[in-house]
Amino acid sequence: MAAPKKICLIGSGNWGSAIAKIVGSNAAKIPTFDKTVSMWVFEEMVNGRKLTEIINQDHENVKYLPGHKLPPNVLAVPELVDAVKGADILVFVIPHQFVHRVCDTIKDHIKKDAVGVSLIKGVDEGPEGLKLISEVIRGKLGITMTVLMGANIANEVAEEKFCETTIGCKDKVNGPILKEMMQTTNFRVTVVEEADVVEICGALKNIVAVGAGFCDGLGYGDNTKAAVIRLGLMEMIAFAKVFCTAGAVSSSTFLESCGIADLVTTCYGGRNRKIGEAFAKTGKSIEELEIEMLNGQKLQGPPTAHEVHNILQLKKMVDKFPLFNAVYQICYKGHPVKEFISCLQNHPEHM
Repeated sequence: MAAPKKICLIGSGNWGSAIAKIVGSNAAKIPTFDKTVSMWVFEEMVNGRKLTEIINQDHENVKYLPGHKLPPNVLAVPELVDAVKGADILVFVIPHQFVHRVCDTIKDHIKKDAVGVSLIKGVDEGPEGLKLISEVIRGKLGITMTVLMGANIANEVAEEKFCETTIGCKDKVNGPILKEMMQTTNFRVTVVEEADVVEICGALKNIVAVGAGFCDGLGYGDNTKAAVIRLGLMEMIAFAKVFCTAGAVSSSTFLESCGIADLVTTCYGGRNRKIGEAFAKTGKSIEELEIEMLNGQKLQGPPTAHEVHNILQLKKMVDKFPLFNAVYQICYKGHPVKEFISCLQNHPEHM
């Protein structure tokens, strides 16, 4: 019988802690996995105590997921290199801005045959254009990468309210193991092979959600938001068809939880919509609102819009993605928020 697989969670924010609840609980009862799940926690002081100490003694991440008990077999580790030691499965759940630094830190300290799962929603842009976060990790660490994306607002997952998610995994062996690690009665997992499409959906929907927030802040109703979701989905599909060249881009993947479901839930809940609304109402900068409203969490929509804009400029395709471009221009170039409505009115889909 194969040795139980050791799991390490790299990240312990709101979403990382919600996933720790699921993975810890499954690892405790499924013989496929080692019972102890290590979780790298960026050390900080909370009410005079170290956060790792609070998690290990009180089994609660009081800063990022207050009110929810973590399984006692989830071990908070302050040193990243110690956390990943000996892990067979590495679950990446950190803001995408920190991926390079984390990979550089662990690259000489991980098992060569480890499998990575990225829960990170964002893209990277470099001199060659678009790079998916899973590609960045694979390039830096040389390990097999998979992704998990879906309509998964962290607090609802932690409350064990029913939802679905999508794992993108080309490998027929790893898919069932990762599904076993993640699936519960109320967290249902579908595995699909188009991992790049699953991942691009997870990044792009945050741009659309910022636009949905603009509409809320301007006082537009549900009909307008439905139009934002539809036009946003059209741009997501068009973008995937241009940039996901590893294999087929089938419409069915957009009907999975990672596609339309994640887009809808993010445009009605989630931090990107919330900040978009506050931005439209208050006139404060994205940076100010992030500090005021997110308790140390990072916003993904605006930086992804920035990266996508640079990538589209390289390809001379900015005009084909007016909704993405409008979010970028409003967040970074001082364009008035009302311009977002003009972008919808003049969208090429209506011409």
